[in-house]
Amino acid sequence: MTQLVWLRNDLRCSDNPALLAADQATGDTIVVAGIAKTTAKRHHRGDRQLQFIQDRLFHLAHELATLNIPLIRLESDTFQKQIQEVLSLASTHRSHAIYINEEYPLDERQRDRDLERLSPIPVYRYEDQCMIPPGTLKTGQGSFYSVFTPFKRRWLAQLQQQPSLPGAKPKGNPALPCAPSSWSSQSNPAFPADSVSIEQRLLSWVERVSNYDETRDIPSVDGTSQLSPYLAIGALSPRQIIDALQHAHPNALSDTAGVGTFISEICWRDFYRNLIVEVPRVSMDKPFKLNTLGLPWRNDTEAFERWKAGQTGIPIVDAAMRQLNETGWMHNRCRMITAMFLTKNLFINWRWGEDYFMSQLIDGDLASNNGGWQWSASTGTDAAPYFRIMNPVSQSLKFDPSGDYIRRWVPELTNLDNKSIHEPYAKGPRPGLNYPQPLVDLKQSRQRAIDLFKQHLQETN
Repeated sequence: MTQLVWLRNDLRCSDNPALLAADQATGDTIVVAGIAKTTAKRHHRGDRQLQFIQDRLFHLAHELATLNIPLIRLESDTFQKQIQEVLSLASTHRSHAIYINEEYPLDERQRDRDLERLSPIPVYRYEDQCMIPPGTLKTGQGSFYSVFTPFKRRWLAQLQQQPSLPGAKPKGNPALPCAPSSWSSQSNPAFPADSVSIEQRLLSWVERVSNYDETRDIPSVDGTSQLSPYLAIGALSPRQIIDALQHAHPNALSDTAGVGTFISEICWRDFYRNLIVEVPRVSMDKPFKLNTLGLPWRNDTEAFERWKAGQTGIPIVDAAMRQLNETGWMHNRCRMITAMFLTKNLFINWRWGEDYFMSQLIDGDLASNNGGWQWSASTGTDAAPYFRIMNPVSQSLKFDPSGDYIRRWVPELTNLDNKSIHEPYAKGPRPGLNYPQPLVDLKQSRQRAIDLFKQHLQETN
């Protein structure tokens, strides 16, 4: 008799609730995992992230083998076919239960309901992705939180009263033979996928986190954790991160400086996961604010292609998009700048940008990506008011004052001085400069967005 564990976005051995529960039950543990490529493409998950998952599974297979736990590769390309393959493997290996960790997007929740409905053996489900499970925190009126700040207060208070601690590593099987791994690896040096490197990256960040509130908005420096790819696929859990922070900084949960600012990012992640459970339509290309349905977005495919390619004529936007296209990662401040430029200055549908980011990001995450895009587009919960529109040049001057980030990613501007590099054509033509003119006038396009929002909201209210 065996226990079967189906891993999805929880690709780690330590602090894995489903794996640990199976390990503690009677019988041997077997693990199955695999990418449903057709479904992944439908969800706009990009090749970089899929390869990153493959790399992680390669290392995880070896780690599990040291515990005599086999990792069996799923070959199916859709969620529904994966269910049938998992049930077939459970039958072949005489499993008497299936263990999974919860996932929160709509399609994933339906997949797991279908698994339970079709399975002749029990399916045990465990909370894993959040510090506090979605649906747990409610307002005094019993509804979900739609504003971040009060959610964060309750979230911190609960963690201080009832810490969410990481679980142990499984003991493993006594002597279950493991076949050689069928996984392959094309390691990404920017984001190594082995457990030793992941732990080293976490500990290195814990040593530097105290300066986070001072460095996090400066894209030219290494001032962010870059742990998001590991969180996105579950190679790290939020519990492991918070626990490491608290070991080094005992007052982390009450800190108001660098550590506390970083913990707010973990809270935002929980907040957006809570939202996709409480308001499922945001998993379905629908806005949180229903009165923004039908906004007259511009279907300007030429402008969208220039935005994607980093050829908008706005240097900070172009630098950020080129960083994304080349590396699969973008600095968080720049994610806000590029998203707001697309949705406000170009007035292009936020869904286009959301899908493109998912197709490129190695840390693509439906809940956080959707939350960020709807924040920028002023269609989401706790979003930026539609009349507060970031000026990308002002942002560039403030957060990249010497133009170091722009020079790194837009080399055709390297020789401009530290002021001109942010707005090359501010004083007129520059003969010989191989760089496009701005797609739009920032002041005029800002006013256009405000007017279109105002008119639409007047008509729908």
